[in-house]
Amino acid sequence: MLELLAEIQSLSPGTERSFLITAHQLIAARVRPVYAMNERQSVSTTLRLSRGSCSQRLALLEAVARGRGIATRVRGLLLDGRFWHARFPRLRAPIPRHVVLAWPEFLLEGQWVTASELYGDLNALRAGGRFTNTGGETLFDAIAHTAVDWDGTTCSSCDLSGQVRADLGYCASRDDLFQQHGQTLPLPVRIPADLIMSRQTA
Repeated sequence: MLELLAEIQSLSPGTERSFLITAHQLIAARVRPVYAMNERQSVSTTLRLSRGSCSQRLALLEAVARGRGIATRVRGLLLDGRFWHARFPRLRAPIPRHVVLAWPEFLLEGQWVTASELYGDLNALRAGGRFTNTGGETLFDAIAHTAVDWDGTTCSSCDLSGQVRADLGYCASRDDLFQQHGQTLPLPVRIPADLIMSRQTA
């Protein structure tokens, strides 16, 4: 982790936002997206394996931010499991009814900035098109060029608020969120599913 921090800092010695954008780009390039299920996997494991789910890569981005002295928190969202049907057309039956998502925010210049707006304002980003949750692109990748709008603030095709079944509020960390609300899959199901899916490229 210290080597990664040093590399990001050397590439982007400017503002905290530019540091996070560089970190996001480096993680996207270095950590292969897979369908891992363990939301509480350590960032050191994700780095060592060089692969991780969308959530695990976001957790790595949060850890890098904290290493730079940038405070983080997560907003818990309970999403409709059908949001993933397009990605897994042949595996719809095992998809849970609801999925717990930890969506990060970063304290930049005294204001909390959601991961959705790391690259800019949502209304500007919506020109990049809609996140469809299909193909190889994950939510982690999508924030770089399109509006991932959980609140319907863009009033556009990028509005994903219809996928949100409940707002679980804010937690100081994703560990706190999953401690309070549990992970999407129960442990007896999660372990065998993770063994299989954590090697499947998104």
